[in-house]
Amino acid sequence: MPEAIDAIEGVHHIGMSVASLQAALDFWEGFLGRPARWTTVLDRPYLSRVVGYPGIAIKAAFVDLPGGGVIELLDYQAVERSANDDATANPGNVHLCLKVSDARATWQRAVSCGARPISADGPVAIDGGPNIGAQAAYLRIHDGITLELFQPPPKAATS
Repeated sequence: MPEAIDAIEGVHHIGMSVASLQAALDFWEGFLGRPARWTTVLDRPYLSRVVGYPGIAIKAAFVDLPGGGVIELLDYQAVERSANDDATANPGNVHLCLKVSDARATWQRAVSCGARPISADGPVAIDGGPNIGAQAAYLRIHDGITLELFQPPPKAATS
């Protein structure tokens, strides 16, 4: 039997619980410029055992990210839900970071699709550490979820 770490092959998807599937789709489809790959209602009996809610039905959509990866948007039905505080310092808060080639243009697109920027003047230059010269920005999207945009530093010129 392989060691647990040897059994890990990669990230399959990133799941996001949402208050409104349509509101989440409005952001992601507008931001990425493409429709969700698949929308459905997940309600098979196995799912109740996986997520721990008997008889659950979840409106779901699967959105492909450029470069690979999938966002799974989950709108749980007929169960009590409450919104999380969107403060990134709170334990349990998670963010999705997308590697981009143009942080400013991607930031502007996200804002035009309804994202709320943390830094009102756009991406911030990283001025120290291993990512010096990179650009980064946090934005709040649907349901208080944080989207980070990261533009790697320019490659050093070789002589």
